[in-house]
Amino acid sequence: MTELLPLAASSCAPSGVGGWIGTIIFGAVIGVLARLVLPGRQSISMVVTVVLGILGALIGYWLSAQIGVCTTSGIDWLRWIISIIVAAVLVVIYERVMAGRGHRV
Repeated sequence: MTELLPLAASSCAPSGVGGWIGTIIFGAVIGVLARLVLPGRQSISMVVTVVLGILGALIGYWLSAQIGVCTTSGIDWLRWIISIIVAAVLVVIYERVMAGRGHRV
């Protein structure tokens, strides 16, 4: 099963209910921070921001594990930075896809 879910094989993957709740909260913060670092105004809903932030956090966890910076002593600043960058890229992709479909974003 872990070969189907590469994030699950990572030691950075959230585990247990508390880990997933923390990831959702972390993802919401990451989504908001990602929108703040992007220039201009992003007209996307808060729900989409949270979902993209959660995806950014999960991909950021996975990338952190891949480059070997999954766990550090103290705050994992590098994992935060990676997650914010990934979420910002996801926000840009989302905006481009929605604009391409004729939606005003």
